[in-house]
Amino acid sequence: MSSPAVLRSLQTVVPETVLRQNEVRDVFAGQPELSRLARRIVSASFDGSGIDTRRTVLDELTLADTGADPVFFDRSTGTLLSPATGVRNDIYVREARRLFVAAARAALDADPEIGPADVTHVITVSCTGFHAPGPEYEIVRALGLSDAVQRFHLGFMGCYASMPALRAASQFCAADPNAVVLVVSVELCTLHLRSSEDPDVIVASSLFADGAAAGIVTARPSAVPGLRLDRFHTAIAPEGEKDMAWTIGDHGFEMILSTRVPQVIGETIVAALRPLYAGELSAPFEDGAIGEQVQHWAIHPGGRSILDRVQDRLGLSDAQLHPARETLRTNGNMSSATVLFVLRRILEEEGAQDGDRVSAMAFGPGLTAESALMTVVGAEGDGR
Repeated sequence: MSSPAVLRSLQTVVPETVLRQNEVRDVFAGQPELSRLARRIVSASFDGSGIDTRRTVLDELTLADTGADPVFFDRSTGTLLSPATGVRNDIYVREARRLFVAAARAALDADPEIGPADVTHVITVSCTGFHAPGPEYEIVRALGLSDAVQRFHLGFMGCYASMPALRAASQFCAADPNAVVLVVSVELCTLHLRSSEDPDVIVASSLFADGAAAGIVTARPSAVPGLRLDRFHTAIAPEGEKDMAWTIGDHGFEMILSTRVPQVIGETIVAALRPLYAGELSAPFEDGAIGEQVQHWAIHPGGRSILDRVQDRLGLSDAQLHPARETLRTNGNMSSATVLFVLRRILEEEGAQDGDRVSAMAFGPGLTAESALMTVVGAEGDGR
């Protein structure tokens, strides 16, 4: 029987440009076409987001003068512009390529036992742009990986997509004990932000950001700390298909994040998670009774209200929600990359110790809930 796969050498990369939430709020609220009601919704959404800062590849979105001709934001008038989808995607191709390679390289550099020659599979994840040859090809060429590396791209799945990427990686390792799978997620959500009076679009504009994350999944014996990938589960809510969606419009990808999403998640999360824990926990998985059986929770911070609802329904402590809330506060919602940021924070900053259980969960279009149960291996913690 082969050893279980372990996610290790998790690394994160963010663009240099910082967006301060209060400044972005004022820009969106100041758009001349907005009604008085829409301005109030903008203020409420941005102020209640739980976000202080976000990152973007668009340096022109800051209030500093870049000297470039405006494409997204006319600083002289304070007006948000509406470039065509092709213009946005051209920027995605340029900037995402750089971040995919940087994150992949960082993961390999962080692993003392794995080098480019060891990689057998590359899985890339993104829903904020398209191009071919794709990012998995770019990684192989830029890092000097073997041409025989098996390449896969999970595209347009939304915020939960890193979870099926990890599941696929663990399945590759189960089929081949010597497999080394490089998993890389890059999302440039700010390329698709736009002014609107639609409350759902306003909510999306208050949350989404840019970021990249990468890790290595392998079942090779090792002393490198990481997360053993024990079990995965997928669930689809009985309703909510239209409350979280992602379509292509003439002026960018159109994000729909309904204000009903936290309610739908709250109503369905217990049933969605119960099969994952069947036979795994010492007590039944019931509403509010999970307690300390799982020490760490990597909840995708789709928004503050989502985290509030998850915490309430599962009876989680403030400490258990801390890594998700801190990721949201400092980086916003980076779609599929975000849960990997949370997992890295748990491993490096939350006192994770060998044998601790970790529950990871992300939500996306469908409304789909992807979850995983993991175990910390090789970490010594920090005494917290």
